[in-house]
Amino acid sequence: MLERALIDYYRCPEEFVRLGLAGDLSPDAGYFRFGPGAVCYGQTSSGPRARAPVNGLHDTLPAVTTDGGVVRVPFDPSEVIDNLRLERYASDLAGPDGFRPKSWQAATYYGLRDLIPSGLRRSLQRTYFRDWKARPFPRWPVDDTVERILERLVLLALRSQGIARLPFVWFWPDGAPSAVILTHDVETAAGLAACGWLMDTDETHGMRASFQLVPEGRYEISPGVLDEIRRRGFEVNIHDLNHDGRLFTDRDEFRRRALRINAYAREWGARGFRSGVLYRRPEWYDALEIAYDMSVPNVGHLEVQRGGCCTVMPYFIGRILELPLTTTQDYSLFHVLHDFSNDIWRQQLNAVMARHGLASFLVHPDYLEPAGARHAYRAWLEHLARLRNAGRCWIALPGDVDGWWRARSRMTLVRDGDGWRVEGEGSARARVAYVELGDDDGLAYRVEPAAPANARAA
Repeated sequence: MLERALIDYYRCPEEFVRLGLAGDLSPDAGYFRFGPGAVCYGQTSSGPRARAPVNGLHDTLPAVTTDGGVVRVPFDPSEVIDNLRLERYASDLAGPDGFRPKSWQAATYYGLRDLIPSGLRRSLQRTYFRDWKARPFPRWPVDDTVERILERLVLLALRSQGIARLPFVWFWPDGAPSAVILTHDVETAAGLAACGWLMDTDETHGMRASFQLVPEGRYEISPGVLDEIRRRGFEVNIHDLNHDGRLFTDRDEFRRRALRINAYAREWGARGFRSGVLYRRPEWYDALEIAYDMSVPNVGHLEVQRGGCCTVMPYFIGRILELPLTTTQDYSLFHVLHDFSNDIWRQQLNAVMARHGLASFLVHPDYLEPAGARHAYRAWLEHLARLRNAGRCWIALPGDVDGWWRARSRMTLVRDGDGWRVEGEGSARARVAYVELGDDDGLAYRVEPAAPANARAA
């Protein structure tokens, strides 16, 4: 179904979006454009497809036609969006290993990692990432290609049917303009010891976060540690199995490890997961018994496994909800780039909020040294608190975002007189919104206020 990705994203009535193919799709996949700023990967019925996301990609937008209210496009939008979200383009760009380090490289590095002085280790990492600024795709500092594709399709759909606006279920509860989550991966015993300080710091600014803990091989996790994290209103999730860098190197071994990960998730009552070093193979996720994953970056230029999902919104990988990491993790900022200004986080947050997306932050208790890193983090929490107090974002736990996005995925819009209302479990916090034709061939969003309580009850 060509409309699937668009309808799932907006939770809009199907009658407003009618798509068709403009011709037979090519047998091969490659890179092309769908208007300005939207680099796509997939099959097309129009023009050539490139082997790499270079300048001068063929633009398929002029090949779009309309016929009786149906928008005919020269590619399958749902397939192309899946290719971006699931990073299917990455293996074509980088060869059979994609962006994943070879297993022997990962094993060698992790076998020697603790023996390498931290200064030398960071020097080696800076060498590895020396080309990060030159990578053209995904687009730094935030890639919103999925949102660009979907909005372009909405614009075409509105024009084809001669209507001015599309009703949909707003992205966040209570009409919040955007969402923010804080996450803390704990990699070492020293990091575990620093969790108390980190919780104190978050609490001082009225924040709560999730802590991802390594179940085996790194440190001892007592029931008291788990109870203390939860008692203070924070969340406990699973961080890899033993963080040896080999979780995804062999599928059979991954399935064996997944059994142990699932057992820890049940024992701890954990619903979320993040892999070590953000290694990932989404096509294997069906072995994990988790509700949500947080391992896919929006732009992976400063990650060992390059790539990126090119979206600032949650999305489903089968039954698992992906909460993408839409900002650069603290280790890369503080210890690879030596940047304590928070300027990059500010740029990324502004870009995500402009798209009404999910801004997710990863801060390790292990790496909040020297003192400049702690100062930068406290300053960042102050900035987030100001945005929250101004009503510009919903700051939530990852589990809360997972619960909301799942509920929203089951909500529907139904006509209510001259307007619309949202139906489904959790709809009391939902808002009807409209994406409307704006100035200069653009789109604008408008969110309706909450209906009176007696109207909702009726």
